[in-house]
Amino acid sequence: MSQTSLSTSPVVITPVKVRTSELDSFGHVNHAVYLTYFEHARFEALKAAGFDWGVLDERGWAIFVVRIEVDYIAEARREDELLIRTRAHSFRRTSMLLAQEIIRDDGSEAPVARAMVTAVWIGPNRKPIRVPDEVREGLTQPRDSAAPEVINPLAQR
Repeated sequence: MSQTSLSTSPVVITPVKVRTSELDSFGHVNHAVYLTYFEHARFEALKAAGFDWGVLDERGWAIFVVRIEVDYIAEARREDELLIRTRAHSFRRTSMLLAQEIIRDDGSEAPVARAMVTAVWIGPNRKPIRVPDEVREGLTQPRDSAAPEVINPLAQR
């Protein structure tokens, strides 16, 4: 299967603020909470590309995460303000690879965690389908640079 790499895909930025309930007994964000942060940001990226929950439901589409690799780089603590950068990395026939990075929103842009997420597109019959062309285009075409959630693409990892 061929895989197309998209190092110039637009990046969608999703802000999060660490809440006390997300901390573990060591006083930092529990490792499992990062998966929730990444998931929230993936759906914000889909929404920015024109595919909110209403569109997904209307078309009977689902997106199943089948693999996620996370590198935890630095701890995040209560009330830290973070930004999650999400971009399409590559596509295969029925799957896409998304690159995500959590950075500090304190001007330093210090990385906190990075993830590579493989997701499969599912059709109304609950079976894998080809990633729709309109989704590929929505996630890879530059958008209005004035939109606050979009910034210049991430450098290739």
